[in-house]
Amino acid sequence: MKKSILYVTVLFFALQSTIAQKKVDDVIKKLDDQSEAYGAIAQNIWDLAEMGYQEEKSSALLQKTLADAGFSITTGVAGIPTAFIAEYGSGTPIIAIMGEYDALPGLSQEAVPEKKSAGKAAGHACGHHLFGTASTAAAIATKDWMVANKTKGTIRFYGTPAEEGGGAKVYMSREGLFDDVDVALHWHPGALNAASAAAALSNISAKFRFYGVSAHAAGAPEKGRSSLDGVEAMNNMVNLLREHIPQETRIHYVITDGGKAPNVVPDFAEVYYYARHNRRDVVKGIFDRIVKAAEGAALGTGTTMDYEIVNGVHELLPNITLQKVVHSNLSKVGGIEYTSEEKVFADKIAVSLGQEKADLATARNIQPFKETARAYGSTDVGDVSFVVPTVGFSTATWVPGTSAHSWQAVATGGTSIGIKGMMVAAKTLTMTAIDLFKDPKLVSAAKTEFMEARGADFKYIPLLGDRAPALDYRK
Repeated sequence: MKKSILYVTVLFFALQSTIAQKKVDDVIKKLDDQSEAYGAIAQNIWDLAEMGYQEEKSSALLQKTLADAGFSITTGVAGIPTAFIAEYGSGTPIIAIMGEYDALPGLSQEAVPEKKSAGKAAGHACGHHLFGTASTAAAIATKDWMVANKTKGTIRFYGTPAEEGGGAKVYMSREGLFDDVDVALHWHPGALNAASAAAALSNISAKFRFYGVSAHAAGAPEKGRSSLDGVEAMNNMVNLLREHIPQETRIHYVITDGGKAPNVVPDFAEVYYYARHNRRDVVKGIFDRIVKAAEGAALGTGTTMDYEIVNGVHELLPNITLQKVVHSNLSKVGGIEYTSEEKVFADKIAVSLGQEKADLATARNIQPFKETARAYGSTDVGDVSFVVPTVGFSTATWVPGTSAHSWQAVATGGTSIGIKGMMVAAKTLTMTAIDLFKDPKLVSAAKTEFMEARGADFKYIPLLGDRAPALDYRK
């Protein structure tokens, strides 16, 4: 009798597991069926190409998509008009999926395999049109699974604008909007499929403004004090500084205003700086030295100077517990296969990158799992990762070998290749979110690792201080 009861019990749970898996499979199949619809949303945002804190239409489109799916929407969060939170369900766990949708200035490009401007002010050279759309699709798919399984908990989508230098997630973290979240998920478009532990550099950016005295550059140069001289003197000193800073440091600048006419001594000039390092305490010290160079430049050129910190982000805090789950799910989903037309397009892009032909195996395969990674870029996801256990990955939305922030990335991201990689991301996010809802022990283990890695005495302090969101930094 006992054996019969045991057999029935085992059979019951096996059946329940089979039913639950079928429902997961149904959700993934539905994502496949909706690929064209989500592709249209991504293409719409690609066409809009709105820069940081100017993404009114892109944000509104994602909000409507989520609202139509039954999510409640809170707009204008953290004092940012294009930031929002979409929520479904109640109680715990609270699983967050982040989405971005800002474009980059000066990277206008048609969806063709040769450099050809689309005549716009900006372009999606980092694939955030795909990022925001895939994350939206995943949030809705997860909600559908929750409904089908009568699962308790909350799925949230965080609409996070201006990742490219505007730091919306920093302000949202500062406002405590992630404080009750159990796990936060994100992804990023890329040239390969990878879910290894990622890294990112801490970053402080600022605009340095020099003020001089105008004069006729030929008739009375002795009466002028050139603000451009101040900028150039600062740049020279910072370039000398490079020899005496940690080698992992990255410093970049662009002169955003150097005067208007050669025969006028400019009374105003501005230079925009980024300073990066893989430790936030180190980057703070490097930035202080950059400020000293600016002060010295002003003193030496007879000008005055002030500066505005535009953004400051933490490095990424990896979570290996979560990373392994994401890698497993990405491996199950797999990479993408190119059609014959896509292969022709990809080979032309590859030639523009100095390759003979595209390495399609990279788009098809999943990169081996690694627990460490080198950092090159920066992201405001870093701040979120110090507030809540956070995990991310990349998928092959671009032709292998393509660099972010390039015309090739814009072009490919506007084609079916980008959409295919985007749907790989949507499925991986969905499967990971479902795993987190199904397994409380997984969430608990991720939190334990997070607390140990962050340190018992950690206190979150934004690198950008208490400034208001830099809503005009792209103007």
